Amino acid sequence: MTIEENIFKQSQINFKKLLPFGFSLQGSDYIYEEKFMNGDFIARITISPSGLVNGVVYDVANDDIYLPLRVENLSTGYVGQVKDAYEKILRKIKQACCLVNLFTQPQSNRLADFIRQKFGDSPDFPWEKYDQFGVFRNPDTNKWYGLIMPIDKKRLTPTASGQTEIINLKIDDKKIPLLLTQKGFYPAYHMNKKYWITLILDETLNDEIIFQLITESHTFSEKKSTRKKHLSSGK
Repeated sequence: MTIEENIFKQSQINFKKLLPFGFSLQGSDYIYEEKFMNGDFIARITISPSGLVNGVVYDVANDDIYLPLRVENLSTGYVGQVKDAYEKILRKIKQACCLVNLFTQPQSNRLADFIRQKFGDSPDFPWEKYDQFGVFRNPDTNKWYGLIMPIDKKRLTPTASGQTEIINLKIDDKKIPLLLTQKGFYPAYHMNKKYWITLILDETLNDEIIFQLITESHTFSEKKSTRKKHLSSGK
């Protein structure tokens, strides 16, 4: 992962903010330049129409690209100072010109927005080591009803490759065997497989299907009196 990819991960460029920030439109790309380290270096940031961020740092004295910036094991001393200063510029752009997403997959963020609007809940990220694992819990009972996490696809399908995200939901255990015969559903990853099920969030499943199952999962997190009311009303 490049420096730019790491800084801008889980971010969405707000193109309306680029020109006021100081970017210029050159062809179809947005370009921003800034001198730093007392004018010894120039950062040139390019943002493509698709939102891809690339950067080049020039060493003014040598009139050339500063290659040590990209050497992973050179992160201390003077090179480390240059890298820190460059990252500060990138973070400044991110803060001013980006919408920060909670998760990496677009579908995951749509689901998080659905949950916020329907139940008023935002995920918490309780594990420092696994800071991308977002737990949705009912504040009335503190019970979980959803967990979104990143995963290597081969964990679900041995022949698959690449990263994605999944959501674990609690479902009526009588429904789980049938759901597991359908594409996009898997035995619960790292949770009780009798009551929980895993859904892949790579657009395989329609949002509306997942919304319905999130609502069902939320019902299992409610107080018994509230749950009975919802079940009797069909909600």
